[in-house]
Amino acid sequence: MEYVIAAVVLFFIIVAIRCIKIVPQAQAYVIERLGAYKETWHVGLHVKLPLIDKIANRVSLKERVMDFPPQPVITKDNVTMQIDTAIYFTITDPKLYTYGVERPIMAIELLATTTLRNIIGDLELDETLTSRDIINNKMRIIIDEATDPWGIKINRVEVKNIIPPVDIQNAMEKQMRAERERREAILKAEGEKTSNILVAEGKKQALILEAEAEKTAAILRAEARKEATIREAEGQAEAILKVQEATARGLKMIKDQEITKEVISIRSLETFEKVADGKATKIIIPSEIQNMASLVTSIKELSKD
Repeated sequence: MEYVIAAVVLFFIIVAIRCIKIVPQAQAYVIERLGAYKETWHVGLHVKLPLIDKIANRVSLKERVMDFPPQPVITKDNVTMQIDTAIYFTITDPKLYTYGVERPIMAIELLATTTLRNIIGDLELDETLTSRDIINNKMRIIIDEATDPWGIKINRVEVKNIIPPVDIQNAMEKQMRAERERREAILKAEGEKTSNILVAEGKKQALILEAEAEKTAAILRAEARKEATIREAEGQAEAILKVQEATARGLKMIKDQEITKEVISIRSLETFEKVADGKATKIIIPSEIQNMASLVTSIKELSKD
């Protein structure tokens, strides 16, 4: 009997322990009582009634990501391509997530596929390749609106890869190669143009500098000639001034010595003698000097007597 009581006590202890639940962070437990929804447990310590309450679903509240495989879609201009997407979502209501839709992950995948096909069907190939942001935004809005009754919040949608057909890829590669070659030719032409402009500018600057140098040299030469002329004129003026000064001093000396007309005449005869110097064949002597000569001769004869 004691063993039975001990077994019953042990059973109740085990059941009581199993009824105590601790909900970890970022999780929520959906509780049902007798098959109906009772409440949602969040982080912390909780106790459920044995054999009456049960945990219907353990829901993670962390942000999740679903990576879908490439899906074939057809553009508006009838080009079939492969597009794969990734959807980031968060469960905001564990109750709606548990009872809203059967297999919600598969439902989101199918919804994303159909939404993507509808959006791409309204775009042409070039628009599809250049409108990823538009595609992402439209898909997020449509899927988020559809999953709201399921307690799911779509945070963002990302188009990972857009894979066109092989022939389209080859055509695009050729187009890109031609565009690169065109840009290269343009850059080369612009480089040559810039080089020619720089060379012409250099020649222009060289001619300008050369002309300025010649102008400066001509100015310097003119200034040098002007300076030389000024110095030469100053020298001539100084020489003339000295001659005038010497003449003035001579005249002053003559005046101071009171030289008579006879002396001047005798000096004139001496000058004529030097001028003749035995080379002149004919000399014209002024009458005053001739008279002076006769006078001198007479004086010499008287002195002999």
